[in-house]
Amino acid sequence: MDVSYRTEFRDVSGLSFVQRQEMGLLYLNYYDGVGIEQFLADLEEKSEVLLLFHEDRLVGFTTLQMYTAPWQNQTVRIVYSGDTVVDKAHWGQQFLAFAWISRMGQIKREQPDMLLYWFVVVKGHRTFRYLPVFARSFYPNWIGQNAELKALADYLAFQKFGRYYNAESGVVEFETSKGHLKDEIALPMQAQQEKDSVRFFMSRNPGYRRGHELVCLCELSEDNMKPFSRRLFNKDHLYEIRVAGAGPLS
Repeated sequence: MDVSYRTEFRDVSGLSFVQRQEMGLLYLNYYDGVGIEQFLADLEEKSEVLLLFHEDRLVGFTTLQMYTAPWQNQTVRIVYSGDTVVDKAHWGQQFLAFAWISRMGQIKREQPDMLLYWFVVVKGHRTFRYLPVFARSFYPNWIGQNAELKALADYLAFQKFGRYYNAESGVVEFETSKGHLKDEIALPMQAQQEKDSVRFFMSRNPGYRRGHELVCLCELSEDNMKPFSRRLFNKDHLYEIRVAGAGPLS
């Protein structure tokens, strides 16, 4: 393990002004169509943030909102992924992804009998590619559609985005971008364009460069994890994961 990297979960409410500004500036290096005020307002709606440090310098993060929703005569638990960014110099690392999976396993073990879903609206092909890496079944995909997942995805998307959600395309189609990747990093490289996941994302969300976001959903469970991600999902002590106020998690 490269000890120069470390990850840390923090409650959003415990972030300092300086930390929030540092996150905002990193985000704005890679996204257009959004200002610092909107970024900070969106951050306030989240529950936790996973921070990635390299030699104690912030080089990436992803935000989470956790909530419950009524669905088909039961209550399900939702992890909604918000803004995600990693400094380009650190795109090769997987510490952020590994820590995220471990945290999802922790959340599942808190209430093992309650269904847990990852709900994410995807702005770029890099994020979408994590779905087939992590999970066996997810919506949408290029192999076959899961009607149950689509129905829940439609429900959650209408709840959160209202009229901006197009259920036919499965895309949140904002009239004005709420944030989209800068042109110089939005397009996949030639080699990436040959990947099924990249081709599928580009075809399903052709307006992503204008800020359109593809609605995605997968169940977070041991049975739905691929072998490598399942090992991370079942072990929460592989990486330094701390939640502010709670100390180390083990």
